[in-house]
Amino acid sequence: MTLFMETLAVSLIGLLLVGAIANAKQPYEKATFAGGCFWCVQPPFEKLEGVVEVVTGYSGGTGRNPTYEDYAQKGHIEVIQITYDASKIAYSKLLDVFWRQIDPTDQGGQFVDRGRQYRSAIFFHNEDQKQLAEKSKQDLERSGRYNKPVVTEIIKASEFFRAEEYHQDYHKKNPIRYKIYRFHAGRDQYLEKVWGTDKDKENLGGNNQESKKLSNEVLRKRLTPLQFKVTQENGTEPAFQNEYWDNKKQGIYVDIVSGEPLFSSLDKFDSGTGWPSFTRPLEPSNILEKEDRSFFTTRTEVRSGNADSHLGHVFNDGPKPTGLLYCMNSSALRFIPKENLEKEGYGQYTKIFEK
Repeated sequence: MTLFMETLAVSLIGLLLVGAIANAKQPYEKATFAGGCFWCVQPPFEKLEGVVEVVTGYSGGTGRNPTYEDYAQKGHIEVIQITYDASKIAYSKLLDVFWRQIDPTDQGGQFVDRGRQYRSAIFFHNEDQKQLAEKSKQDLERSGRYNKPVVTEIIKASEFFRAEEYHQDYHKKNPIRYKIYRFHAGRDQYLEKVWGTDKDKENLGGNNQESKKLSNEVLRKRLTPLQFKVTQENGTEPAFQNEYWDNKKQGIYVDIVSGEPLFSSLDKFDSGTGWPSFTRPLEPSNILEKEDRSFFTTRTEVRSGNADSHLGHVFNDGPKPTGLLYCMNSSALRFIPKENLEKEGYGQYTKIFEK
C-alpha cells in the first residue's frame, strides 16, 4: 500500500470514528415543572414515549433538605422532575403537555390547593429551554384561550430535592384515594372546559371512563351491606329509618363511593317521603338520569356520573323554584358539614354558605 493510500485509509477511519461519536446517544436531559399538587402532574408525563423517569419533589426555595412538613416554610414549590431522551421527545412537546395540566392564570395556587407553594412554574435548565418556555407562554397568551393574563413563572432551575417515597407514583400506590382527591380538586373539570375540544385531550391525564367503576370486590370491602345493595343493586332503604331524612345541618352531600359532590343542604326540603329530598343537584354534571320501568311503572332513576351509583329517583311534584323532587337514599350519600368542607377538600363550596 502506498503512503497516499495509507494516509487516506487513516483519514477515513478518523472520519468514521468522529461520526460514530457524534451519533452516540447523548446524556438524558432534565425538565422541571410546577403545577400544583405533584400527585396530579406526574401521571401524564409517565405515559410519553421518550420519558425515562418522572420524580416528585421540591425546588425553588432557599432552605436545605425540605420535607413535606416544612418545604413551604423554606420557600420551595411542589415540582416534578422529568428525565427524558431528547432524541425521542422534544422539550416543546413536554411544554405542550404541561400547559394542559394547569390553570396558568392562577397566582395563588392551583385548583383546590392554595398557597404560593402550589403556584405554577417552569424551571429551565439551559438557555434553549428558557427560550422555548418563553415562546410557548407567549403563544398561549396570544391564543385567546384565557380571559386573564398567563402568570406562570419561568425560573432558572435550582437544586431539586426528591420528595418522600410515599409521594412517588402516588396514583399507582393509592389509586382509589388518588381518584377521589383528583376529582375533589376540580382540576379535570377545569381542564375539560378549557381543552375539552382539542384532539390531544388525552394529555389531560385524568381518569378515563374505564377507571371510574370500581370492582364489586373492592366495593364490598368499602361499603356496608346496605350501602352496597342501594348503590350497586338499585336497592331502596326504609323510609324514615335512614341517616339523613331529617338532617337539618348545613353542608353538602357527596357520593358514598366516589366522593363526587351531589347535593347541598341549601336545596334540601321535607318532602314527607321519609328520604332526604332536594329541589336540584349541587353539580348537575355529576348526575345522570335514566328511565326506570321496574315495579310496573315508569320513573326517572338518578345515578352519579362518576361512580355510576344508584342514588334514587327524581319526580315532577317538588316545590318551587324547580318543581322537582330528587328523592335520594341516605345510604348512597355521605354528608359533609360546612365547617369540615375545607379540610376534606371541598373548600370551593364554603362560599355558598356565606350568603
